[in-house]
Amino acid sequence: MSRLTAAFVRTVKPTARLKRYGDGNGLYLLVKPGPRGGGKSWVQRLVIQGERRDLGLGGADLVTLAEARQAAWDNRRIARAGGDPRANGTRVSPTFTEAADKVIAMHRPAWREGSGSEAQWRASLDMYVYPHLGRKPVHLIDTADIMELLTLIWTSKHETANRVRHRISAVMRWSIAQGYRTDNPAGEALGAALPKVDRTPTHFRALPYHEVGPALAKIRQSDGNLSAILALEFMVLCAIRSGEARNALWDDIDLERATWTIPAERMKAGREHRVPLSDRALEILNEAAALRDGELVFPSPGRDRPLSSASLGRPLTELGVDAVPHGFRSSFRDWAAEMTETPQAVMEAALAHTNRNPVEAAYARSDLFERRRELMRQWSDYLHQS
Repeated sequence: MSRLTAAFVRTVKPTARLKRYGDGNGLYLLVKPGPRGGGKSWVQRLVIQGERRDLGLGGADLVTLAEARQAAWDNRRIARAGGDPRANGTRVSPTFTEAADKVIAMHRPAWREGSGSEAQWRASLDMYVYPHLGRKPVHLIDTADIMELLTLIWTSKHETANRVRHRISAVMRWSIAQGYRTDNPAGEALGAALPKVDRTPTHFRALPYHEVGPALAKIRQSDGNLSAILALEFMVLCAIRSGEARNALWDDIDLERATWTIPAERMKAGREHRVPLSDRALEILNEAAALRDGELVFPSPGRDRPLSSASLGRPLTELGVDAVPHGFRSSFRDWAAEMTETPQAVMEAALAHTNRNPVEAAYARSDLFERRRELMRQWSDYLHQS
């Protein structure tokens, strides 16, 4: 119950020591000693999210008793509902790390199995964002905070910085949808403030096609991780992406029909892709069968989990091969265009590229499998004759 009166607030005199007069709902009038009569101010003691806090409500010369009581009541109501009165009555916002975990969990079902999307999100946030913003509530993050961390890598690692910005922006959009804030500090204003960067496209390092065969021979003779070496050659022979090889499952492979069917959820385009297997590809699978210890065709050594994204590139780096795994798809495409009479549609189907012409795509419903089988046989023969 209220115990103070407006007259008391107006006439109470300071003493030699600080005095505190209670009114109810955690509201107190503080009367401070001082040579000029001290000062009077309002403070409210509340438990906010399990922690006791003192909130200043202003000086008694500016805030009346009635106004202080109303503010104390509003604050107490917000605190009892789990909110934070210090956040202007909004719900207590999570830290950036907590919000990012929610966003990652929300996107997880849509990410393709084995795509590495979650690992990439977490790695970039761990490296570039959490040290700066991880513990900060999302409603307190502003454009200056984000600009400060991005400028550290904006020019030196521009593609990485751009991805980091988009991931921060996704967390901020989620925060807006949850009612924790009303704007996106990683949005257009930030984009306009960041310096312009030369966006000349860079391509994956790839070998000229006549160097691919000798490079594979060199890698086969090395003493590195056998599972990774087999997976790398299998990837090159099939002209597929690294993740598709690393996540290959025995159940997806029909050895009798020499066909590997990659499910839609493990393909970049989200469509099932059949891969015709050459004789050399089947030989690699026979070698891999000797290492079998689960569902994965090319498991990580000693573990029933896929090889890491770096494992296929490691043999190339260690042997001085100037290429990255994805670059071998470019080598294959150049070889097919220059050394064979293969129609473009067959080459693009071999690479599992999506036909961007909607009219052509509507009519071209065949995956040209038998024509691709001959193309992959020729590619395998070329690699092992060169």
